[in-house]
Amino acid sequence: MELKKANVHFQHTIREELTIAGAGIHTGAAVTMKLKPAEPNTGINFKRVDLPEKPLVKVDVDNVIETNRSTTIEVNGARVSTIEHLMAALVGMQIDNVLIEIDGEEVPILDGSARPFVEALEITGTKQQDAPKIYYDIQHNITFIDEEKKVEMVALPYHGFRINTLIDFNSPVLGTQHADLKNIADFNEQISSSRTFCFFHELEQLLANNLIKGGDINNAIVVVDKPVTGEQVQRISKVFNKTDVQVSEEGILNNLSSVSRMNLHGINYWMWLATWRWWAFLSGLISLPTGPGIRPMLNSQKRSRNILKR
Repeated sequence: MELKKANVHFQHTIREELTIAGAGIHTGAAVTMKLKPAEPNTGINFKRVDLPEKPLVKVDVDNVIETNRSTTIEVNGARVSTIEHLMAALVGMQIDNVLIEIDGEEVPILDGSARPFVEALEITGTKQQDAPKIYYDIQHNITFIDEEKKVEMVALPYHGFRINTLIDFNSPVLGTQHADLKNIADFNEQISSSRTFCFFHELEQLLANNLIKGGDINNAIVVVDKPVTGEQVQRISKVFNKTDVQVSEEGILNNLSSVSRMNLHGINYWMWLATWRWWAFLSGLISLPTGPGIRPMLNSQKRSRNILKR
């Protein structure tokens, strides 16, 4: 890839300090973040103000230590997890530089989407900086395939920024779905409100692995695509502290107080996740293996496919 400086596009930071508080979905711990304006070319950095010497944790591929269920970064023992919702919001708002002071290990889940972050950033506003944006210009196709997770990603040379996403979990509830983001400026309205989701049969496993301690009735969509017993539903209802948990006709657990039709299914979730991950890749935050030995993936029962044209 060739690194280029744009003549007409400039870097941006936030206009003023912004505070966001909530609980982490996996740790369940209460956390407060203060987003502050940052100097040009400094990028996105977390500052663990709850730790001695308040170490910085830069959002960089070299600092990624875990991507199972969420993205976790770490520097010299200081880590920050579940950063992807906030990162997607910053990408959608086209913010390049920001310092995030955080007093805990995990970014708050809020409603399980990037939307609350976007709304807060829209109120605060952004400020243009006297430094050009830096872009990667893709000269040839780049393909990445994860056979174990059944994921295929292809980046193609393109004169703009566009993402096509296809998901197929072999689920009668989700089905096969496709979405297209033609302009990053559309992210806030079309994609950011998509919610985190998981399958019902995954819940007990997640709990057994000491995850989703912060799950409640407002931050996750639960898809029920296999037969479940009343005992299973009752057991899970205790997790959400709700007595009337039921499976709707559409195969969605009614743990949420409200779910919009647009976000009932999973495609928009994968679209914002693809937006963040492809932006990170193009910014040098995530590296993907390439080479002539990487072949196109054949049809499979459980796969998600993300295609970026850049």
